[in-house]
Amino acid sequence: MNTWWHEVWVTLQGEFADIGDASQLTRVTVRLLMAAVLGGILGFEREHQGKAAGVRTHMLVAMGAALFVLVPQMSGSQADAMSRVVQGVIAGIGFLGAGTILKNRDGDEGHVKGLTTAAGLWMTAAIGVAAGLGREATAVFSTLLALGVFSVMPGIVKLIDKDHQ
Repeated sequence: MNTWWHEVWVTLQGEFADIGDASQLTRVTVRLLMAAVLGGILGFEREHQGKAAGVRTHMLVAMGAALFVLVPQMSGSQADAMSRVVQGVIAGIGFLGAGTILKNRDGDEGHVKGLTTAAGLWMTAAIGVAAGLGREATAVFSTLLALGVFSVMPGIVKLIDKDHQ
């Protein structure tokens, strides 16, 4: 019976051996936390504006995208395999974004809602991919730009519309 438990223990150690040392643990932690924080920043802004996709959604999208590229990278995947992973993330987020887009049927047939939310989730996934690939500066800069689009551009559009009227 002792041999059986030893075999189970060795098997469990092997199953949880994907993070081999402290540097790899640090790398995984920093990249996933970076994705979560940056996604959370965008999600907080969207939630503050009363939009459907808020903090949790944006955090999960960013962390999921980061994890999708982090795992193959840690496994030693080649550039062509990573390209296919990124393509899959982009397509998957497209389906998620499509679920946020609604066409108003109450009166104005041409009014569509949720396009900015869908684009924001797409951008959040891209930021997660950047963080997952270890491009933290690019991820932070992209987050700042997206935050500017979400928070500054509505005021600029109102100002321009006001001048035209």
